[in-house]
Amino acid sequence: MPNYSSMDKNALCKELEKLQGYYENYKAQGLSLNMARGKPGSAQLDISNDLLYALTPETNFKTSDCPDCRNYGGLEGIAEARQLFADMLGVDMKNVMVGGNSSLNMMFDTIACMMENVWGNQGKLKFLCPAPGYDRHFGITQYFNIEMITVPMTSTGPDMDMVEKLVSEDSSIKGIWCVPKYSNPQGITYSDETVRRFAALKPAAKDFRIMWDNAYIIHDVSDTPDTLLNIFDELKKNGKEDMAFEFCSTSKITFPGAGVAALAASENNLALLKKRYNFQTIGYDKLNMLRHVNYFKSFDGVLAHMQKHKAVLQPRFNMVTDTLERELGNLGIAQWTKPNGGYFVSVDVMDGCAKRVVALCKEAGVVLTGAGATYPYGKDPKDSNIRVAPTYPPVDELETAMNIFCVCVKIAALEKLVK
Repeated sequence: MPNYSSMDKNALCKELEKLQGYYENYKAQGLSLNMARGKPGSAQLDISNDLLYALTPETNFKTSDCPDCRNYGGLEGIAEARQLFADMLGVDMKNVMVGGNSSLNMMFDTIACMMENVWGNQGKLKFLCPAPGYDRHFGITQYFNIEMITVPMTSTGPDMDMVEKLVSEDSSIKGIWCVPKYSNPQGITYSDETVRRFAALKPAAKDFRIMWDNAYIIHDVSDTPDTLLNIFDELKKNGKEDMAFEFCSTSKITFPGAGVAALAASENNLALLKKRYNFQTIGYDKLNMLRHVNYFKSFDGVLAHMQKHKAVLQPRFNMVTDTLERELGNLGIAQWTKPNGGYFVSVDVMDGCAKRVVALCKEAGVVLTGAGATYPYGKDPKDSNIRVAPTYPPVDELETAMNIFCVCVKIAALEKLVK
């Protein structure tokens, strides 16, 4: 098929009519396919089933710093779990706090803590939001009535010229959201230069914080994985260890509903958080922490486990990008990322067409994340970005869903071109 821009209106109309026939056939099948969120599929969840047997009545529930994990206490989490996450994040154990099952919850609590104890009574606050980005980050920010400022993403991370200029000039800008490795949704890993520029920021706000959501730190899906510079190593070089909070979890390593989350921060920032947590909880689920420690044994065990996930996910990501290339590659109506890891493929369709594509897919039985969700306030200025999540549907359903998606992208583009 030639590039649509080289076709005359008559040829475009014929192509649209043909595709509408394909589309009606899909609609008639009464499909119900879901690619809306980055949830692990059943094959991935099955990988961790033996975790359920990592604790038995005969288990020694004592750890190096806890006389009995079945009882109260342990605000920071058990030492062995803290060390596991310290190895994952490349920091000292003293800088790690282990929480419940959700890193998103820890991010929410961190923002709440900063609002109550540091940023409060400073008037209208602002946050930088690289976009396309993670809709739940934007949701937290909006919940606290913090104004969001969109920063464009580049192939090496956020536009750092813009970041540096904004934070240096405006003391009401209190932070920035970052998914530094395999970003949601584009799968971009920040370059070494980008990380160094983050660590060297000179914010007008002395209480500025980088929210470093390293959700996909070991989530590789290709044989050429990306590497990410350690933000805390770089901050230490600049004497700015207080400027960042880093988050991660086992949500997409073991069970999303019963994983373990952790954060890394300077001693000053941890002291601030613990002051809040002392009133919020007696301690998180130490049995679940112990369960994970017993199951993995070490960080090497975690890495071996992730190879099993890669074996499940790599064919899915390849299917998605191969289908996009086969069906849309020469048409000049879409661009997409081919990430080496993470949970998403980001597709940019023709400007003004994303909402139409999502609506067409929904009518044909394919549910996607809403168009605009990857931008602050749900407003994509170009109405072009769509987040595709390949992980949840069974493989045969994923193939069908991608074929329908490509038909819808073509129809939306042709509808625009033939006007």
